[in-house]
Amino acid sequence: MKEYTLAELSESNGKNGKIYVAYQGKVYDVSDSPVWEDGIHQGLHDAGQDLSEAMDEAPHGPELLESYPVIGTLKG
Repeated sequence: MKEYTLAELSESNGKNGKIYVAYQGKVYDVSDSPVWEDGIHQGLHDAGQDLSEAMDEAPHGPELLESYPVIGTLKG
């Protein structure tokens, strides 16, 4: 499994077709998710970031991410 730096993760922000987010050290590919259209989730969150802290404020839990493939880990 690939290890991503925050800089590498930020490249998958939806502008190049890939939409990745990190949570608790895991990197998820949410490219097929309709709620991440163009790399923006509900107008609140940008893809290519670590959402570990933001998840605390979300109206849902991290279990939604579990339906998407884990493609790597986040360094650091």
